[in-house]
Amino acid sequence: MNARTLADLSAPLTALLALEAKFQHLPAPSLEVSTIFPDRLELSFHCDDFAAFETWREALNMTPADVEHRVQGDGGTAVRRVHSSFAGARIRLVGFAPIPELEPVAAGLGAS
Repeated sequence: MNARTLADLSAPLTALLALEAKFQHLPAPSLEVSTIFPDRLELSFHCDDFAAFETWREALNMTPADVEHRVQGDGGTAVRRVHSSFAGARIRLVGFAPIPELEPVAAGLGAS
């Protein structure tokens, strides 16, 4: 693989600047720019719920039907993921939230 330069990452870096200018009032995500995917900017949220993820999804006009739902961590973490484009870059929005443990039903008190 050829070594990439910072110029090769111009699409996601330019998109990041545009996001900051337009959405500076929104919750701050964790950011990832990678030489492996030089045209992609990843915004991720590790929260107690998906409120920040949903705020950004709506701001970027990403369709709810396009959101992928997964579970990881032996069923302990819910993951939402959606892709789109913004300002010349591919945007990947990812949210992680714990799945609350269900309280066990006492013997004999469940539905019959």
